[in-house]
Amino acid sequence: MVLGSMAPRRRWLLLVLAALAVVALVAAGAVAVTRLTGDDKPDRNTPAAGSPSASPPGTPTPSPTGPPPGAGITGPLNLLLVGVDTRVSVPGWEPHADAVLVLHVPKGLDRAYLFSLPRDLLVDIPAFPKSGYKGGKTKLTHAMSFGSRVPGKPKQPSTAQGYELLRSTVSGYTGLRFDAGAVLTFTGFDRLVDTLGGVDVYVDQKVASLHRRPDGKYRETGPNGYIGPQQVYEKGNQHLNGWQALDYARQRYITGGDYARQRHQQQLVRALTRKILDEGLARQPERVDQVVAALGDTLVYTGGGKRIIDFAYALGGLPADKFVLVGLPGSGVGKGSAYQGEQLTSVGKKFITELRAGRADAYLAANPTLRVKT
Repeated sequence: MVLGSMAPRRRWLLLVLAALAVVALVAAGAVAVTRLTGDDKPDRNTPAAGSPSASPPGTPTPSPTGPPPGAGITGPLNLLLVGVDTRVSVPGWEPHADAVLVLHVPKGLDRAYLFSLPRDLLVDIPAFPKSGYKGGKTKLTHAMSFGSRVPGKPKQPSTAQGYELLRSTVSGYTGLRFDAGAVLTFTGFDRLVDTLGGVDVYVDQKVASLHRRPDGKYRETGPNGYIGPQQVYEKGNQHLNGWQALDYARQRYITGGDYARQRHQQQLVRALTRKILDEGLARQPERVDQVVAALGDTLVYTGGGKRIIDFAYALGGLPADKFVLVGLPGSGVGKGSAYQGEQLTSVGKKFITELRAGRADAYLAANPTLRVKT
């Protein structure tokens, strides 16, 4: 089912960054693509790809006299990038946010900070009349599922609607207002990486895959879990294809647990973004079309009325070495022996406060362990 009109082609940086949010997903699925305006209604003024009024693939955006796309975007910008587990093959399954990443670009658009929020972070999720959710304190991942419920249609959850509640929840927790965002399932991710010719990443610890065999096929399950040979990612510089990149970033039953998984997701974001910037994809329409085609129908995008190409041009001058990865430390929360979720430490929370105040660099200098090494 198509949720709205197809997003325009020739979109690269934001679209690719959004795609990278899928690296933590744990099951296959597909989300129909939509363009949303600021009030999250389908933008009927954007023609569907393939329609008579849509530009054919690879057609450059017209350049009338005047400023280029995105000329009025000066920052600061906050983008919310979400990877969603949508097991559409399971009746009644609701989408869960398994990767929640925030990209902050300060005024001047000369650097960017990317950090993840734990999927199990305990947060206050506000009431959401659209889905009938009355609000409560629970894990962040559930905001997507609670918001996706469509009254009267229990088997037809709305990922776009779920994103709306997730965005409000993250905004309430961080104090950040989001200018744009996107949701992807992981089905487009491996195709995206393969379209770009794979990705070079430094594997910072030995990681044994819970899910895949060395030949890429899924491992069989036995009475006590997965059985059979395992794909292993050895420490050091590695070139990963699509399924390997996705599989590597899914693993959380490793040293460091989910926080290590968040770090690996960010490292892949950085590696792919650096490759895209180095190759200058914004000036290669045919390559951009390949990237867009690889994503297919797996994208939900919201841009507050701005096109993806506006953000692409605005962020096109971002130096690759100014893309800063930040790991926010946290710890488990429980009552007795019962695990309830995660909470950020005071150091992690303070980073978000300093980021809002424009003092992120000074705070990172005082707390260098927050920087994720690549």
